[in-house]
Amino acid sequence: MVNWKSEEVIQMDSMIFLKFMHALLGLYLWEVFISLDFDWAVMTGKTRFRWPLVFYFAGRYLLLFALIGIEINCQALYAFNQLAGNAAVGLASINLSFRTIAIWSQNIWVVIFLVLIIIGHWSLILQGVLLTAVWRPGIGCAITYSDTTILAATFIYSMCLDFVVLCLSAYKLAWTPTRNGTNGAPTRLVRMLFSDGLIYFFIAFGSNVIATIMMVLDLNATMSVICNVPAAIASTIVASRVVRRLTKFQRSGLEMM
Repeated sequence: MVNWKSEEVIQMDSMIFLKFMHALLGLYLWEVFISLDFDWAVMTGKTRFRWPLVFYFAGRYLLLFALIGIEINCQALYAFNQLAGNAAVGLASINLSFRTIAIWSQNIWVVIFLVLIIIGHWSLILQGVLLTAVWRPGIGCAITYSDTTILAATFIYSMCLDFVVLCLSAYKLAWTPTRNGTNGAPTRLVRMLFSDGLIYFFIAFGSNVIATIMMVLDLNATMSVICNVPAAIASTIVASRVVRRLTKFQRSGLEMM
């Protein structure tokens, strides 16, 4: 049976973690590259800038900076990476919450409810540095301690928040849908919002479940957090794509809510 706490296994896990992060960086760089046209259109004014896009850009590029991190001071680097990665997860949920608020036509009670649960989410995200990292010769920066209790609670809260957002959107779209014509068929916008919400939820939920299971197992400091980055990347990619799809749809002027 594998002794996950042994020094040899921890060193091997650290090497795997480092190479895994490089692979994920390549994946995320490709995602950023193929969608730069939207970012450029917003920055040059071709696409109208709306203030909720602040959260779109913050989540997108905070995660990018966290993945690029340069090994100058291991503890400082991993402290930034942890906070930026968790913030990216929180910002992904905020991006989806804005969409739900729009579906509910900025209903004041829905806004207050979502703001309160988002504040609760960020109270976990901003708990502080939950990792300890040191420099290991031949390996680089390696995680030696992780507070899995708070990290697991953050990811579980993220799953619950995403589920609440999905339910609110589904309820509004199912019971008070925008109709086109007299046949009662849902509009293209309603179908897109509903399908995008389902896709986001299942991808984010699945990746967060895997990350939470690894944290609860607590095999060792490295293995406990090895799935956190893929979960953050998955949530950020799907949330960013949802924002871009909705913005492009509105710009086309085909249909309005």
